[in-house]
Amino acid sequence: MNLEDVKGSYDLYVSLGSWCGPSLNLRRHHLRRFSFPLDWSISNSLSDVNTLLKTNFYGYMELENLEKTEGFAHFLDDGDAVFAQTGDEHPVTAHFIKDNFSNIISVHDFPLISGQDWQVRYPLFKETLTNRIQRLYEKLYTSNSVLFLRWGYASADEMAELESILMSIIPNRFKIVILQPTEGINDIQDMNFPLAHVCSVQVPANRPNDLEIWDKVLTGFSLTNYHQ
Repeated sequence: MNLEDVKGSYDLYVSLGSWCGPSLNLRRHHLRRFSFPLDWSISNSLSDVNTLLKTNFYGYMELENLEKTEGFAHFLDDGDAVFAQTGDEHPVTAHFIKDNFSNIISVHDFPLISGQDWQVRYPLFKETLTNRIQRLYEKLYTSNSVLFLRWGYASADEMAELESILMSIIPNRFKIVILQPTEGINDIQDMNFPLAHVCSVQVPANRPNDLEIWDKVLTGFSLTNYHQ
């Protein structure tokens, strides 16, 4: 299946990571209606994401499995930078917090505040995350068509597993677009993946933030008015 084969109008668009790029660009193209549990995190392995989807995110981001790890990013409120005061030049910084259970890292949810432990914000984070998980399954069950989008390397077995898991969850039409970062190319290239629900596309590995690449991928997709 190629990219042109899956373009069209869908009730729902869902980012499956592996970083914030899919969510940000879905929003930029006015395709993102809701916040979901993988929007603002790093998930390096599709296999880990598959496990979460298969288990209804069992054990995801429980406090006892979290630890602060190396790295900092901007503190975001559903993708929008948060500033300590009006007029500040730089957004608040956020800790990288790794979930050792799922191997996924929260990168925008825990602000670095002098004299305050990162865990202080955990109850609010957990409440928001629980709502996003519940919203994800609710929308999957009630949408007639869903497009899943992920940027990151995925093996053929991982993509086949993802398709199988989603077929067991979603009673209606869905497609999956996997953007595979690839060295040595300058444009998007279809991989002609044989599964009925999966489109795998090679994209330049050194251009993850290139809006031209994202526009080529997302132009031709639109939202239905199903949830309006």
